[in-house]
Amino acid sequence: MAKNITPRHENFPQWYQDVIQAGELADHSPVKGCMVIRPDGYAIWESMQAWLDRRFKETGHVNAYFPLLIPESFLTKEAEHVEGFAPELAVVTHAGGKELEERLVIRPTSETIIGHAYAKWIKSYRDLPVLINQWANVVRWEMRTRMFLRTTEFLWQEGHTAHATYDEAQAETIKMLHVYKDFMENICAIPTIIGPKPDHEKFPGALATYTLETMMQDQKALQSATSHNLGQNFAKAFEIQFLNPENQLQHAWTTSWGLTTRMIGGVIMTHGDDDGLILPPRLAPVQVVIVPLWREENKEQVIAHANKIKAALGEVLDPLRVKLDLRENLRPADRFFTWIQKGVPLRIEVGPKDVEQNAGLAVRRDNREKMGINLDAMKTQVPQILEAIQQDLFAKALALREAHTHELDDYASFKDLMAKGGGFVMAHWDGTRETAMKIQEETKATIRCLPMEQPSLPGKCMVTGQPSARRVLFALSY
Repeated sequence: MAKNITPRHENFPQWYQDVIQAGELADHSPVKGCMVIRPDGYAIWESMQAWLDRRFKETGHVNAYFPLLIPESFLTKEAEHVEGFAPELAVVTHAGGKELEERLVIRPTSETIIGHAYAKWIKSYRDLPVLINQWANVVRWEMRTRMFLRTTEFLWQEGHTAHATYDEAQAETIKMLHVYKDFMENICAIPTIIGPKPDHEKFPGALATYTLETMMQDQKALQSATSHNLGQNFAKAFEIQFLNPENQLQHAWTTSWGLTTRMIGGVIMTHGDDDGLILPPRLAPVQVVIVPLWREENKEQVIAHANKIKAALGEVLDPLRVKLDLRENLRPADRFFTWIQKGVPLRIEVGPKDVEQNAGLAVRRDNREKMGINLDAMKTQVPQILEAIQQDLFAKALALREAHTHELDDYASFKDLMAKGGGFVMAHWDGTRETAMKIQEETKATIRCLPMEQPSLPGKCMVTGQPSARRVLFALSY
């Protein structure tokens, strides 16, 4: 067991911080609430970017970049939007040694500045749809921060699209929701529950907000991404108008959707163990690390054999991401533990006996299973092992979620469960903000979403006994 990591059962929040430090993923910044993303942490973000960027482009989107600084007057054009973000805004009042005539807001999100641009670019139905994404940083002045999960400055992608009709905008909103679900489940190996947020929880200024909810190992929910149908609210605020085929002037329908570096925290808390990080193979920047073990008299032969293994893995149809560890300043056990704490899915040890047998010893990061593999079989067996790890991580996370998902009708039982640490609860709710706030005040649990993949069976609210159209998902959350 790692001496530099607090066991999960003793203190899960401290375990999380320890894993980040042990894996060299991030460090604290001199500015409270900000973080330095170290190379190993940023490599995970780059892996996420690469997959998502490819999928965005496959679905017709292109990348652009919009300014970090936004005139304060832009935010006041959409009243609900500015009210929702007001407590989190960072504002520039002076620049160039002078007080600014109009204060500038550091981007908390870009609907307003992009709406201003779209109003200039969109004139006709022939200009639609506009499908743009940007990779950027944003600033939201958070009071309580935790690395990756909630920081003052964070990295993300934000898609912003404009359409001729509500139906087109709604189809875009749901399409991107499913792109995120595919990413969560098939790349990050994290099971998700998707659905709309209740009206009192939707994005400020949106017509509807859809979310992806995931369960962490401590049974709390993590909102992993969101997709918003903005209706015509921002189009009207910024006069995004177009002439339709009948030469009539209409407001566009817009959407926005985003995913952040928070998902690195989600991967840590879903898959990590008491020795540190565990990365799903499809996401891992390094999928296989080869660690040669030699004495001076056989060093040349061992390293040569390790290079043969690396070359063989590079010949796989979908080339594997492989690293060869030739460090001489660490004992073998310390080299092993470096890669364990960094979460590399598979380690291949190569010693003098492996040279003689034309093989290597493969060790899985997730369950520590060891297996000897002949060099000639490396190209087929290693990808199979990596795929097994990917599927096993997803299955383990799904089993945890299913074991801690409950269907309750009694409010006393609900409160007792939340007091003991929570879990996911499917329960009836009368649809009012007042009841949702009462539940949150008394238990700290919130409505995470109205699950789309659950049947809408009517019942009675567990708190008020009033009619309920369907069960909704409650949980404690990050």
